[in-house]
Amino acid sequence: MATIIETQGLTKQYGDLTALNELDLQIEEGAVFGFIGPNGAGKTTTMRILTTLLRPTSGKAWVAGHSVTDDPRGVRRAIGYMPDFFGVYEDMKVWEYLDFFAACYEIPVNARSGMVDDLLALVDLQHKKEAYVESLSRGMKQRLCLARTLTHDPQVLILDEPASGLDPRARIEIRELLRELKNMGKTIFFSSHILSEVADVCTSIGIVEAGRLVAHGDMTEMKKQLRTHRLIQIRTLGDVTPLQEYLLTRPYIQSINGTADLELPPDTLRIDFSGDDAALSDLLAGLVGQGLPIIAFSEETGDLEDVFLQVTKGIVN
Repeated sequence: MATIIETQGLTKQYGDLTALNELDLQIEEGAVFGFIGPNGAGKTTTMRILTTLLRPTSGKAWVAGHSVTDDPRGVRRAIGYMPDFFGVYEDMKVWEYLDFFAACYEIPVNARSGMVDDLLALVDLQHKKEAYVESLSRGMKQRLCLARTLTHDPQVLILDEPASGLDPRARIEIRELLRELKNMGKTIFFSSHILSEVADVCTSIGIVEAGRLVAHGDMTEMKKQLRTHRLIQIRTLGDVTPLQEYLLTRPYIQSINGTADLELPPDTLRIDFSGDDAALSDLLAGLVGQGLPIIAFSEETGDLEDVFLQVTKGIVN
């Protein structure tokens, strides 16, 4: 896959404050890239540079082959940008709002009507076509603004906190929209501090803290690389004592949490395991070979919060 967004040493300073520090990124065409970090970490600064709204202090960035500093018009043609605080014209009808932005992008008049209908169908707002923007709920306005970013059929969507402030149902609708846009071949670069949202839809992530990129890559691989120990749950039939006694004789087992752990049922043990896949397979084979009545053997999968906490540990703003 070709790289469609790239930054090299991207830095932004405001006097003595370094908002962005030597950011290096490469995002492949067709990716859904989740850019995560706490408020003030540098997410919005990065997006404003990529959308040509802010000049970097140093470093370079390209979007769809266009330099953000040398060819800003080329960048703007290639992107659809949805800022964290979007502006809507309340006294316009929904279709007029989209038609206005289509005109700004020089879409021919005879093509606009069909395009507006297609966009409203995509974001499920056909029934609101004649309604005034001011009458829409926040979630509907968010979807309308997402439709607006698509009026010129951009290659890249840059979305700053697209689900911020939405209720659970509206967040689900936004996530489904992002999946649909990915299926349409769009490259999506979106920021969020709601980690579960990113985990649900993205193919890769970047974690930024205090202006620095602290982790970047495929999310599944990152979880594997950042996980020092593995948590394995083993469920047995009846008394767990024989199981516990056997586990104490095995290598790579750092600790065992038994029935005293209130989160576990009385027939289940959780072990902290430091071995690789081969060692884990040997452990399971040993349990079966001992005739222990094992009825479940599973690994707990870490979530994005675990990754975030680990990679930002010790970083001070």
